[in-house]
Parts: sequence; C-alpha cells; structure tokens
Amino acid sequence: QVQLVESGGGLVQAGGSLRLSCAASGTTFSSNAMGWYRQAPGKQRERVASITSGGITNYADAVKGRFTISRDNAKSTVYLQMNGLKPEDTADYYCIPRTIYRGTYYTVGSWGQGTQVTVSS
Repeated sequence: QVQLVESGGGLVQAGGSLRLSCAASGTTFSSNAMGWYRQAPGKQRERVASITSGGITNYADAVKGRFTISRDNAKSTVYLQMNGLKPEDTADYYCIPRTIYRGTYYTVGSWGQGTQVTVSS
C-alpha cells in the first residue's frame, strides 16, 4: 500500500516562497508519474503540477512560471518549489501517484494528510 507524507507547508507573506516535499513508500516510485494537488476551503481539489516518470512536467495555468515540480527517485520524493506566492495559493497541498489510461491521467490510491499553505496579503 502506498504511503505519502507531505511536508513543508506553513505561513508565508505574499511574494514569499515555500518548498513542499512528498515522501512516498510502498511503491516503485521511479516508475510512477506524480502530481501535486491542492484544495482550498470550500473549493474542489485541483491539480497544480505533475511530473512523469521521465521527468516531463506540466502545470496549471494559475501557477505556471511560479511553481516548479521535481523529483528525486533515489529518495522516492517529489518536490514543489513555490515562488511568488499569492493569497489565492492558500490551500492544503497533496501529492499522489498518477497513471494514464487511454490518454487520460487518473490519480492512484489514497490521499495523504496533506500540508497546509497559508499566504497572507
């Protein structure tokens, strides 16, 4: 069973930076595509960024140019570097493996506990 432990969240002022980490276990991490998602209060969970097993990245328009996703297969960890944070980035952030089927990506397994990011104006 895959276990995901997110960390690195906190309170930061607008314009600041945070680096989130997600350590995965119970999976062949290097062969998994991974994604970062976020859920703000009262809103649906949304994809923020994703990275394939080969390192190809993709970003939601709202974070493009500000966030960078990366992975360290030796540590079974995926990162999300967040720069230029805005109050609207305030949310709980989660990572999860992704799989592709017939051209569509799906999340795999259960969500972890997430890490909270709060951006003050």
